[in-house]
Amino acid sequence: MKLTFHHVNLCTEDVERLDRFYREVLLLDRETDGLPVLEKKKGYAGDVAFVGAPAHGADGKSRIQTHLARRDVQAGFRTGQFVNPVDKGHIAYRTDDIEAFKRHLEDKGVPYSDWGDRAVAGWHQIFFYDPDGNVIEVHQVEA
Repeated sequence: MKLTFHHVNLCTEDVERLDRFYREVLLLDRETDGLPVLEKKKGYAGDVAFVGAPAHGADGKSRIQTHLARRDVQAGFRTGQFVNPVDKGHIAYRTDDIEAFKRHLEDKGVPYSDWGDRAVAGWHQIFFYDPDGNVIEVHQVEA
């Protein structure tokens, strides 16, 4: 089981305004390749913009994404999950073995919300809190 950094998710009431800020002020690119397909009927129906930049020292192919999502304080209630990743935002890592990572969290006594593919088609996502209440996502792309 390995983890790689995947994205930062920022939440906002105005996705278009935040998208414009990150593209015009920080000069980030609009992401168009490899974007997640949102499952708008399973739990989170908000708009999301995707921006990014090449990863430091990368070969030109690796990119760091920032997901700019419409804040939804009710998403956890609608899905029956105690962690809401689109209230204040989260950081995200990708794994090659979500089941092993869930066992690892259980061994460490860390509770998590298993969103499955409720938010993104083809991604099995879990969310949990760090000791300071920051939300962390770990996901695996399903075959």
